[in-house]
Amino acid sequence: MKRRHKRIGFIVAGLTGLGIAAALALSAFQNNLVFFFSPSQVAAKEAPTGRTFRVGGLVHEGTVKRDTDGLTVRFTVTDTAQSIPVVYKGILPDLFKEGKGCVAQGRVGADGVFYADQVLAKHDENYMPPEAGQAIDKAKHAREAGKTVVDK
Repeated sequence: MKRRHKRIGFIVAGLTGLGIAAALALSAFQNNLVFFFSPSQVAAKEAPTGRTFRVGGLVHEGTVKRDTDGLTVRFTVTDTAQSIPVVYKGILPDLFKEGKGCVAQGRVGADGVFYADQVLAKHDENYMPPEAGQAIDKAKHAREAGKTVVDK
């Protein structure tokens, strides 16, 4: 083999290895990508089925129920327009309370219940995830627009 052919072989092998490494990195990134949806979007079937995503909003007052096993918690997350029931098995954050903001990560089951793997709570009095705040504001505006049409 000539020197030129060896050099071309090394370049092709290097580019092939670089392509494989890039494909593996992109595949790992795609598998760990998690999107945020509001309860209204989940109710409208805009959320992916069979994939993990996040849903956020306010914990509806009076809906937090604990099962007898001590770990399973059932509650409802709302954006004031739509609500979605959530089931979480684990220890809730200390700041998790009714009427306060939260974000849950998991999947929607065939029964329409969101099964959370992780629950995040706000960390101070004024904080709410930007997506959750926007979703709540959007739902309030839509509800107010609906009332003005009904009132006329």
